Amino acid sequence: MNTPPSAERVWDPFVRVFHWSLVSTVVLNQWVLEEGEGPHRWLGYAAAVLVLLRVVWGFIGPRYARFSDFWPTPTRLRHHLRAWFRGDEMHVPGHNPLGALMMLALMLLVLLLALTGWLQGTDRFWGNEALRDAHESLADGLIGLAGLHAAAALVMGRLERTRLIKAMVTGVKERY
Repeated sequence: MNTPPSAERVWDPFVRVFHWSLVSTVVLNQWVLEEGEGPHRWLGYAAAVLVLLRVVWGFIGPRYARFSDFWPTPTRLRHHLRAWFRGDEMHVPGHNPLGALMMLALMLLVLLLALTGWLQGTDRFWGNEALRDAHESLADGLIGLAGLHAAAALVMGRLERTRLIKAMVTGVKERY
């Protein structure tokens, strides 16, 4: 097996700006802005636009941004989990299959939050408690998965001996 390079340019500027912009919109909407108010709603719509742009980028962006590079197929997941349980080296230049699953789940939650938030402002669903509860549950789920995502980035960085957090700032995935 070839030894991977000690540093490799992986995430392009669009992916990094998308990531940290989405983090900012989620943090602001969850802990800073008043729920249901104009800034909260518009930031939610902005988050949805970010996700939709990332979906487009997943088809037209550079190699490591493309879904085809990291789509979590059953085969990719199985190989990754086997390697993990055997203690084999698991170096993946871009997203590993579990990270890809997490990314897709987080993006889906953001889109569902935008949809349920928007629906609450329509005449048909104005004041609908079930929709409000669904929106709040989705928000709680997003925060929980985002926390798991951050923890997994730290753990996987140690296991893979890479600087994952730094890579999402610089675009370069370094091995140590």
